[in-house]
Amino acid sequence: MPYRRLPNTDQARLRALKAALKKGMLLSPFDLAYSQKLFLELQSFLPQYEQAISQYNFSKERQAKYGKLLGDQFKITRLYVSHFIQVLNFCIIRGEIKSDARKLYGLSEDEKSVPELGTEQQLLCVGKQVIEGEERRGMMGGSRIYNPSIAMVKIKYEKFMEYFNNHKNLLVTTQKMHEKVTELRAVADRIVLGIWNEVEANFDQFDPDDKREKASNYGVVYLLRKHEKEQID
Repeated sequence: MPYRRLPNTDQARLRALKAALKKGMLLSPFDLAYSQKLFLELQSFLPQYEQAISQYNFSKERQAKYGKLLGDQFKITRLYVSHFIQVLNFCIIRGEIKSDARKLYGLSEDEKSVPELGTEQQLLCVGKQVIEGEERRGMMGGSRIYNPSIAMVKIKYEKFMEYFNNHKNLLVTTQKMHEKVTELRAVADRIVLGIWNEVEANFDQFDPDDKREKASNYGVVYLLRKHEKEQID
């Protein structure tokens, strides 16, 4: 015998709520198979739930978009910062810049390799130190480093920071939207359960097939069990 299946996704919840609301809009309170109290609660709740889902999905899409932009900009910025440090080290090797200048960039005087830049936080930290260090060295009368210049490194770094902050803010927004939708899901489940229980009780005098058919018109979902499907096939 088919069993009742309560919705377990937002779209399924919306379908169930809209089906029940449609019946409530078409029928008088005396003909409606569930209570006027639930109908009024449904009318008030559905727009809030629908809007919250829409805002959550929009926020997720923006987060994904900025996540990709951030990933692309991370690779470019890491390349520029890494190359700048390599050129600095070449200048030191050639004797054009003294090795103690590395300390201006937050680097060890004897460290000849590029620091780890594998994470966003590492790149933010090292990039900031490199830009500030080159500006300090310039104010001290040091000759400029080119290919890449610190101006180009700064442009890439600031773009990376912009995407990083936007993505960070979107993560917070999306989490808040998710919490709101989760909270509303509990309300949606309670309303759907209440309506479906009342609808089935209202049609309880009919035989099982007729009862399910009438209840289905209100959005109640019935599914066949696996062995029942196999028997039909």
